[in-house]
Amino acid sequence: MTPESTRAGTQDGSLTSAADRAVPPPPATGDTFPLLDSLRGLGAVCVVLTHTAFWSGDYTRHGTLGTVLARLDVGVAIFFVLSGFLLSRAWLARAADGLAAPRVRPYLWRRALRIVPLYVFTVVLAMVFVHDNRGASFGSWVSTLLMLDTFHQATFPAGLTQMWSLAVEVSFYLLLPLVMWLLVGRTLRPRRVVAGLVVLAAVTVWWHLAGASPVGEGQPLQWLPAFLTWFGAGIALALVEVLHSRGHGSRAVRALVSLGRQPGSCWTLAVALLLAAATPLAGPSMFTAPTPAESLTRNLLYAGVGGLLVLSGVFADRRGTYARWAGSPLPRRLGWLSYGIFCLHLPILHLVMWTTGWELFEGRMLQISAIALVASVVAAEVSYRLLERPALRLKDLGRRRTAGRERAVDQTSTASGGTSA
Repeated sequence: MTPESTRAGTQDGSLTSAADRAVPPPPATGDTFPLLDSLRGLGAVCVVLTHTAFWSGDYTRHGTLGTVLARLDVGVAIFFVLSGFLLSRAWLARAADGLAAPRVRPYLWRRALRIVPLYVFTVVLAMVFVHDNRGASFGSWVSTLLMLDTFHQATFPAGLTQMWSLAVEVSFYLLLPLVMWLLVGRTLRPRRVVAGLVVLAAVTVWWHLAGASPVGEGQPLQWLPAFLTWFGAGIALALVEVLHSRGHGSRAVRALVSLGRQPGSCWTLAVALLLAAATPLAGPSMFTAPTPAESLTRNLLYAGVGGLLVLSGVFADRRGTYARWAGSPLPRRLGWLSYGIFCLHLPILHLVMWTTGWELFEGRMLQISAIALVASVVAAEVSYRLLERPALRLKDLGRRRTAGRERAVDQTSTASGGTSA
């Protein structure tokens, strides 16, 4: 702990004495969180399954189970909480150590390298080969390539409808430096961060209940303000981790760390929240639009699910059974491939339905899911090796190498992987 971080705690009042440091920090593993890779993979699998369940019509065939399948779009919330945690942590950690904020230009360059190459490839693939996109205008191509479709029309083109959430992610990437400047400034003051997160949550509440209705064209409930609670949950967890790793923390921090060290409890609570989201409180599962209250309820329940799962991934004992299983090679590999799975699974789903001759809403969820998931993983592995990894090798292009601690913190930001849903 540096003198600067000690002074930050004294000024803020929430970094307390040695008595508050009773819970030991996690085992030293560098600034990485391997279990979060596996949670990315889980999010990607959830997104694939909720889409295959929709295409097969199983949303409406199995009562509560069908609604739970519809609610597997919670994978999007997992992605957003992960992004909030991993990307904001660099700002919080550097402020706690009295260091300058991460440089914005290298940060944006890394984000572009992570997102753009595979996104452009997927857009070209879907626009050229998915039948419903034939004859698309030049303007439609430009709008889709720039991720602007949800701002002026109902959705993205066929095979790309999942990209609405990637557009939200990119909006968050672009605004994050400004958000962190407002929340953190030059010195970490936890109360200032918490107050800012309350404001972000209030924006989301207002957006769902009143703010989105008069906006006009596009899909306002698929814009960034509707999901600040999910990103904010990730930022809050990053604050908890930074305070705890530096030997500080209030009673709330200690309680969250203690809960995170009990992954069984975190998962039980997350499943309970997901089941609550499958009730009428969170609105319908198919084509009927939810009421503002139902939309907000689902949003907050999903924030809880994503926050609890990421909490377990950050603080679970690295030597425990849960960490050994979740951190094993296969789940982590799915996490590394998650962006490719996310991008490519809908074009592949179109291909599966076309080659088999199966019709929409006529069942066969198990067959469709198995084929689509396996094919998506294979395609993601190919794209990871041939497109994603080569692009990321350019992350230091035109930039002087930084040394020591700054470099380590920047690598934590890069580790977020850009997975979206």
